[in-house]
Amino acid sequence: MDVVIVESPAKAKTINKYLGPGYQVLASYGHVRDLPSKDGSVRPDEDFEMSWDVDAKSRKRLSDIADAVKSADRLILATDPDREGEAISWHVLQVLQSKKVLRDKPVSRVVFNAITKQAVQDAMKNPRTIDEPLVDAYLARRALDYLVGFTLSPVLWRKLPGARSAGRVQSVALRLVCDREAEIERFKPQEYWSITAFLKSAQREPVTARLVEIDGRKLNRLSIGEGGEANRIKARLEAAQFTVASVESKPHKRHPQPPFTTSTLQQEAQRKLGFDASRTMQIAQRLYEGVEIRGEPVGLITYMRTDGVDVAPEALAATRRLIGSEYGERYLPAAPRRYHAKAKNAQEAHEAIRPTDLQRLPADVERFLDRDQARLYELIWKRMMASQMESAEIERTTIDIDARDPHGRGTVRATGSVIRFDGFLTLYQEGRDDEEDEEGGRLPRLAAGETMSRDRIEAEQHFTEPPPRYTEASLIKKMEELGIGRPSTYAQTMTVLRDRDYVRLDKKRLVPEDKGRLVTSFLEAFFRRYVEYDFTADLEEQLDRISAGELSWKDVLRDFWRDFQAAVEETRELRVSDVLEALNELLGEHVFPPREDGGDPRACPVCGSGRLSLKLGKFGAFIGCSNYPECRYTRQLGDGNGEPGGAEGALAANGTVDLGEDPVSGLHVFLKSGRFGPYVQLGENEKPKRSSLPKGWSPDELTLEKALMLLSLPREVGLHPETGKPISAGLGRYGPFVEHAGTYANLDSIDEVFTVGANRAVSLLAEKQARGGRNRSAPAALKELGEHPDGGPVTVRSGRYGPYVSHGKVNATLPKGTDPEAITLEQALALIAEKESKGGGKKPARKPAAGAAGRTKSRSAKPAPAKAAKPKSKAKA
Repeated sequence: MDVVIVESPAKAKTINKYLGPGYQVLASYGHVRDLPSKDGSVRPDEDFEMSWDVDAKSRKRLSDIADAVKSADRLILATDPDREGEAISWHVLQVLQSKKVLRDKPVSRVVFNAITKQAVQDAMKNPRTIDEPLVDAYLARRALDYLVGFTLSPVLWRKLPGARSAGRVQSVALRLVCDREAEIERFKPQEYWSITAFLKSAQREPVTARLVEIDGRKLNRLSIGEGGEANRIKARLEAAQFTVASVESKPHKRHPQPPFTTSTLQQEAQRKLGFDASRTMQIAQRLYEGVEIRGEPVGLITYMRTDGVDVAPEALAATRRLIGSEYGERYLPAAPRRYHAKAKNAQEAHEAIRPTDLQRLPADVERFLDRDQARLYELIWKRMMASQMESAEIERTTIDIDARDPHGRGTVRATGSVIRFDGFLTLYQEGRDDEEDEEGGRLPRLAAGETMSRDRIEAEQHFTEPPPRYTEASLIKKMEELGIGRPSTYAQTMTVLRDRDYVRLDKKRLVPEDKGRLVTSFLEAFFRRYVEYDFTADLEEQLDRISAGELSWKDVLRDFWRDFQAAVEETRELRVSDVLEALNELLGEHVFPPREDGGDPRACPVCGSGRLSLKLGKFGAFIGCSNYPECRYTRQLGDGNGEPGGAEGALAANGTVDLGEDPVSGLHVFLKSGRFGPYVQLGENEKPKRSSLPKGWSPDELTLEKALMLLSLPREVGLHPETGKPISAGLGRYGPFVEHAGTYANLDSIDEVFTVGANRAVSLLAEKQARGGRNRSAPAALKELGEHPDGGPVTVRSGRYGPYVSHGKVNATLPKGTDPEAITLEQALALIAEKESKGGGKKPARKPAAGAAGRTKSRSAKPAPAKAAKPKSKAKA
């Protein structure tokens, strides 16, 4: 029996059926070991020795694998054909060797690009050993990521509270997003005008032409910069005669795109299907590992982590045969198309992503897949087919039309195109981020010298627009172009940026959060080299050279660590004030936006003499005045309105926001963060008046006026007409209430505390007394069941521990599962009687008999005061 190790149970199930008896296929469930999340897992001082940890689940699976290997004839490592797959095989082999279960058993490594019967059986005939350079490249990458993360992140925690982590690839991707946002903020819109002539030919066919020249001056998009000039030109064109000057048609071929790589699949799946990178890879993994089709597991696509665009010869031949039979010879090029990857540092050892069998049409397999799987499979199938189809033939036509008026002449130009042969476009057209129509409309047949009639002339105002924010697709494309990261890391990088709250998605666009911008600015100020695009790409190239056996992985680590450690050491003596000044400079336009009155953006709007600056609190950054504590102005980062108070971010950051001065007492009113949530406080004396923010009140919306209203509670509503005693309204543990002589009645809302009048309060209190309630904590009745035989109402109420029935001072909890709305008077009486028989309900206080000191006292009896304990003697020194 041969034991075969793969990563996943789905892959194991598929391969097991292909291999049949004589093989036992087991899954490792991905990586079986990893570097522990603690300092010292990679030790540069010990020549980069690494400690590996096995979690409890992996330990159980490795034990199962070891037990199987003990009685096996051979071990076959069949994990994925990439750096990660090679690493998993290496880890499994290392563990089995340490367990001494291999003895002299042969060990072989096999790889296949597709999980089909033929591919698996062919791989078994061509075993090899573990690819050591590929493992070395994995070790180098893992060590680098660990060293950057576990060395740089603590620096962030100390110098930039609230920042969660930094990473070798993650931080550079974040910088791309932040740089684009800064570019958008710096952008100044520029006004420009376009002038369009709507003309008609002699056959009354419409032509739309744009002005491109006036009086010998060629115009570009921004040439006409103000409305006055545009209207003068428009008036001239309205008086002009239009004659066709030239008609030029040029044939053009549009070629198909290559089959998918990991990054292009992620990009296109987002554009066309709306999947993020992680979702795309999850679905692709399932299609690769195999799905049940007619009771048999079938791998539908080739390996989905690749940057290669080549395709196996037999797959090319199959694709061409299908194109010929389905679309005809006209759609089949004379020779197969060959593609080469354009991405920097691309490794073309693996095939592109394609269907394992093109004969499995999307319509044929759709019923065996869920909706998302079917859509992604169709996308992959169409892209592969289109990549081997004939080019589309397009005729592009340009018509220049003279416009002559009494003052001179101009030229308007109409452009359009006609698809003469659709070629691959009959099946597939690549999505576009800008959703712009690349080809113009069809134009009528015109000849030079032909006169055109004018329908109308339009002058339209425009403004230039800033570059668009990145989508996940366009960010992945940019990273690939720059050579940052590898295809297998892109989805994880996108996920980490969102999980760390460094970016957010807004209409599928990546927007950097303030936390992300602070991290990026800090790294640019003090670790600039390590977030430079070229440096990161060069490091990726070195990792690729390690996998090719051209560089030693430890030499690469030594070179990196020497300079990186020195950069970290330079920050040890860095003061927080230095960090803040650097961030003030780098984030100035964002943190201190221009003021409407043209004043100094960094001048404190409260005291006038202080300078606004970034400040760091326990939970992150906020804006504060340099005159603190005399001036307590703060505002949330990114809130440029200059209004003091109401800033939840500032409250979280430094625990206090000065809301202003109470005009009556002259004391300042503060919003503070306490153990039980936010509260307001009057003054800073020994026992200041305080009030918690009621439920539903946001610190962001709190004003000085609202704070003073809270601090005025409880307020006197008036005098009770019967007793002459005061009625008060306030906020308590159970919400808003009115109170009179120890009787409490609930109010409907917090706002009513400040508006309730005497009549309404008297009515609520009377209703409460009629229900037999005096205790403010007694909840309102859900339902009245009727009169008790001894007198008094029997009610159903909702309490802290669930619904119960009540009569007088006896409360009986409803049995678990009982519907309080369905309880009857008879059932309630039985529950109350049972509770009374057990001594339930409050009993009147009784005077203890003389000499009954040892008896238990009633609940209402006050306990005797405890004797003062004698102080313990001090311990001898």
